[in-house]
Amino acid sequence: MITNSAPWSREQALQVYNIDRWGGDYFSINAAGNISARPKRAAGPELDLTAVVAAARGQQLSLPLLIRFQDLLRHQVAALNESFRHAIREHNYQGQYRGVFPIKVNQLREVVEEIQDAGAPYNFGLEVGSKPELFAALAIHQNPESLLICNGYKDAEFIRMALLGRKLNKQVVMVIEKLEELPRVLGVAAEMGVDPLLGIRVRLQAKGAGKWASSGGENAKFGLSTAELLAAVELLRQQGKEHLFQLVHFHVGSQIPDLLTVQRAVREAARYYAKLRKMGFAINYLDVGGGLGVDYNGSRTTAESSTNYTLEEYTRDIVHNIADICAEEQVPQPDIVSESGRAVVAYHSVLLVEVFGSIAKDKGHFPAPAADDHKLVKDIAAVLKKLNRRNRRECLHQAKLIKEEAATRFEVGLLDLPAKARVETGFWKIVESIVQLYHRGVGGKMPDEVREFQSQLAAQYLCNFSVFQSLIDHWAVGQLFPIAPIHRLNEEPTEDATLVDITCDSDGKIDTFINDDDVRHTLPLHSLNGQPYILGFFLMGAYQDVMGDLHNLFGPVTEAHVFLDEDEPSGFYIEEVIPGFTISQVLDDVQYETNVLARQMKAQIDQAIKADVLKPSEGMRWLEEYEKGLTKPTYLAI
Repeated sequence: MITNSAPWSREQALQVYNIDRWGGDYFSINAAGNISARPKRAAGPELDLTAVVAAARGQQLSLPLLIRFQDLLRHQVAALNESFRHAIREHNYQGQYRGVFPIKVNQLREVVEEIQDAGAPYNFGLEVGSKPELFAALAIHQNPESLLICNGYKDAEFIRMALLGRKLNKQVVMVIEKLEELPRVLGVAAEMGVDPLLGIRVRLQAKGAGKWASSGGENAKFGLSTAELLAAVELLRQQGKEHLFQLVHFHVGSQIPDLLTVQRAVREAARYYAKLRKMGFAINYLDVGGGLGVDYNGSRTTAESSTNYTLEEYTRDIVHNIADICAEEQVPQPDIVSESGRAVVAYHSVLLVEVFGSIAKDKGHFPAPAADDHKLVKDIAAVLKKLNRRNRRECLHQAKLIKEEAATRFEVGLLDLPAKARVETGFWKIVESIVQLYHRGVGGKMPDEVREFQSQLAAQYLCNFSVFQSLIDHWAVGQLFPIAPIHRLNEEPTEDATLVDITCDSDGKIDTFINDDDVRHTLPLHSLNGQPYILGFFLMGAYQDVMGDLHNLFGPVTEAHVFLDEDEPSGFYIEEVIPGFTISQVLDDVQYETNVLARQMKAQIDQAIKADVLKPSEGMRWLEEYEKGLTKPTYLAI
């Protein structure tokens, strides 16, 4: 339990949850103590997230609920493009910025179409890395001036579809990922009678940093070595196809935390571009790939969940370093392409989840021991009685020994259940008291052994969602996301808690949270008071939507798309709702035909009626409830 002697303030809440640091000026806390969103930052209105929840419930939507702020998505598209434009003007750079959105980051049609519409004034294009993505992109890509970059390994069908785009006058660039692809592309292009636009991904020595560092460097999965690059350009020369080589590409990994990594990679790739220009290849584009990170924890450091740079610093650095190499090599400055996806979409999604209960260690009343109580009960009571600031470490060690001895005696039948329970209750009472002594600021930094017990002491808040569906990166790679209650932030949080989901898997939990440049293992939350308690999971827009799985058959949650509208009393409206999966939908996904299930259940109920286990009316009621249940959402109805 957390205590604080000072009055609780909005500023303390901002600091505890670090909202002003990771919020990117999109999220803050309003005077009512609720988290608010500004999808257009200072240029637009402030929305109370509790009002969004109320509007959603007014449309009969239940939690968990994914909110998409489409105006925020549009704002991020504009911010990226304007930042590059500003850097280009600042450095008197002679090329243009020609950005593309990598749809692998979020392939949902509503997201991609919104990005396309917002990016139209900038000729902002798309990037694909698979055949399904290419089929989707060819249809929705409408702007003949924007690029459609094709990465990934390619078979003949992939190549034909990309060349169909060329026949439709689209600026489709096929990036050669390995040397064997080049003759295949040239052969299919000759058969179709169309000139492809070609890019070549170079495998840099520069390597990324953070969780995805392995996607760059000399052992990267994609890209040509220097020797393979020379073989590729020689093949183009031999066939008189030098003019088809339009783009140099590289990628050093997603979520790059350190700007120095970007600098090294850009300079190395720009050197490749310059040398190729000097060899007579009139290359127009230098594609710096993805990697523009998101400061999930707000620390502005090189931590894996952070970045030590701003968007403006990132774009200035890229423009400056390319210009510098081009000036040194005396070659024309290329148009700059980037494939920033995470930074474009991360901020626009918020997952809202309701807490429906908690599990806590038994730290209840520990009465003074009676004369006939077991010696171990008296021993643990004596430790609790003498505990103070000066002897707290000594008391912790003594309490641990007593608890271990109680467990040993119980295993061999020398301690009964009531005595064992009393010892455990006393132990956790001591641990709670020691943690509180450190929280009161009377003993400096909390030792690791106390911190470990603090995590065990924390309450587990039961949340109506699935980690495996909605936060797959947290489970798979330990990605941290900002999490905070969306209301009651004018009250002091009184509980240290971890979060558990409703799956039956022990991994369905969250026990690592952002904490400036460190990680904390509990989250300060408010005690449950019988009223709805809602947590917001922020910066959810990148990868989580499409990578979640069907563990326990929960399926995607309902989505609500929010748009600003000054004519609405609340300042916004819910423009579209995409329902979450029903029980029948997730069962269909794993080859259960729900009409067959209903027939099988009816047969069993008929048999129970014949055996006089159920009355006919009762049996029909149960069958009706079963069939209706198949149409209901998979998540709990709280």
